[in-house]
Amino acid sequence: MIRLRLIVLGRLAEPHWQAACAEYKKRLSAVCNVTEIELKEVRTPRTPGEGEIAAALEKEADMILEQIPPRAFVVALCIEGKAYTSQSLAALLADRITGGASELCFIIGSSYGLANRVKGAAHLRLSMSSLTFPHQLARVMLYECIYRCTEIWRGSPYHK
Repeated sequence: MIRLRLIVLGRLAEPHWQAACAEYKKRLSAVCNVTEIELKEVRTPRTPGEGEIAAALEKEADMILEQIPPRAFVVALCIEGKAYTSQSLAALLADRITGGASELCFIIGSSYGLANRVKGAAHLRLSMSSLTFPHQLARVMLYECIYRCTEIWRGSPYHK
């Protein structure tokens, strides 16, 4: 069974986002042992300055980095990351799993992103899209993306 860890900043407040994530976690449970770690976003003023944002990201980085398991293949979702097709991401993740990664670990930062040291700790910086989406939707999209990868591995018609 594949070990999958999502480290996410912030909680899902809306019931429809919660339901969507629960559905994908249920689907993934056939092939993955899913662990989701929700960390609390560091509060900033209503209109924070660059220094306040940087300080918040550093505090969040401390929380994130302590949750990364040893020997995990770490993927940070970043706007400046690399975009993959579903097939190429599925192949890359399968290669890492068979290559000895103990776990697949995905990180979704706060609405301000991730500190550079978290990005530096990642083996892969992944961009889901050049478009902007609601922050909570990123988690749903990531679950779907991972589920799609598992279905590609299985040769399922889901991907078609």
